[in-house]
Amino acid sequence: MDIKGKRLRLLFSDVLGVERGKYLFGDVADAGHAAFCIGVFPLTTDREILDISRQQFDVGLPDVEAFVDRDTLRPGWEPDTVIGIGDIHHQGKPLEVDPRQVLRAAAEPWRAMGLEPMFAFESEFYLLEQDAGAWAPVSLPSHRVYGTGMAVDPSGTVDAMVRAALESGFPVEGWGSEFDISAYEVNVRYKEVIPAADECFLFRLLVKEIAAANGKLATFLGRPFNDRGGSGLHLNFSFRRDDGSNAFHDPNASDGLSALARQAMAGVLSHHEGVSALCAPHVNAYKRLQPDMLNGYWANWGHDDRTVCIRVPPARGEGTRLEHRMADGAANPYLASAAILHAARFGVEQQMQPPEAQPVGEAPNTERRVPPTLEAGLAAMEADEELCAALGPWLVETFVKLKRAEWERYTAAVQDPATTEVTPWEFEYYLPFF
Repeated sequence: MDIKGKRLRLLFSDVLGVERGKYLFGDVADAGHAAFCIGVFPLTTDREILDISRQQFDVGLPDVEAFVDRDTLRPGWEPDTVIGIGDIHHQGKPLEVDPRQVLRAAAEPWRAMGLEPMFAFESEFYLLEQDAGAWAPVSLPSHRVYGTGMAVDPSGTVDAMVRAALESGFPVEGWGSEFDISAYEVNVRYKEVIPAADECFLFRLLVKEIAAANGKLATFLGRPFNDRGGSGLHLNFSFRRDDGSNAFHDPNASDGLSALARQAMAGVLSHHEGVSALCAPHVNAYKRLQPDMLNGYWANWGHDDRTVCIRVPPARGEGTRLEHRMADGAANPYLASAAILHAARFGVEQQMQPPEAQPVGEAPNTERRVPPTLEAGLAAMEADEELCAALGPWLVETFVKLKRAEWERYTAAVQDPATTEVTPWEFEYYLPFF
């Protein structure tokens, strides 16, 4: 895409999944790169630079450079703007804590096997409006599940989001209302994992900005309201062979699933607790991850069963895939998918076999479940040495310290940190960003 005559909005994701960037103009936009302080990576949302090695005052807060990946250039939803995703480098080398680089490193072993990771991210969110000076779910007396039109979007805000997404090149397949009032889901077509994660990252920004332009607020927070369910980020994944075929499909298998699909599923389930902090990276996420809330709480799987962690949708052939249902709607898509790719690879390399499928309608067939809190999730992640080694020690250190800082803020503000009720602190701390 030609940038000339337009500004370039150069963006990248920090470890938290918050967008960072600059507007660039003229020759600088054409060149497609800009410097940023490395201190953005150990930075909390309330702007404390944490003591994380090689990223703050111990190295003098040096510059890193973002170089636009020109394959990511697309029309922006702002006038005369082109949007691009940057890869972060320091001293001429990719920065190990850049989430996009973490995902790239997770995809490389699969590509070495002749398999291209294919992902689709299903983004769910709530739409809020001002009510007596506070944010509350939009009032929708005629809301219905799988609703369209004025019944579920009388202000046209969600329609404006989807139209902006289409005009910006997002391959939107459809959208509709969810079970809970003021909850929505937009489906974007699957593609290679890095551009799919890019689009998930950008789509969330688009949704929040179009909502703001319409006087509303959109949140992807896992469970912002006690009286409703939550927002997930379902990760649908498969692998494409060099000949274009789906490596998860085996037409000779009784259920159409290949040995690769079963091994990948087994690997992900074997690291169920370890991936939880990356899939559910906020205090609030664990208020959603409760039994009987149609999410990835239990370490189980099933055929077309929305009560399990890994659902095998009924489509076969090109559509054969695994749907991992644990991720929080506000999870960093780069880090969540990197964790799933690594865990799936362990299953293939070690030729693991999954447990028996969850019998439909019966009690969970496992006692393994998501840790109860963010603190416990971080401990489970650190205990998963295989996963941590694959992600890289620097990324793990950065992520854990950032998230422990969130936990400390939460425990200082809340009388009972173990509560499963959503607290005002979560609403105030997370809502502006997620």
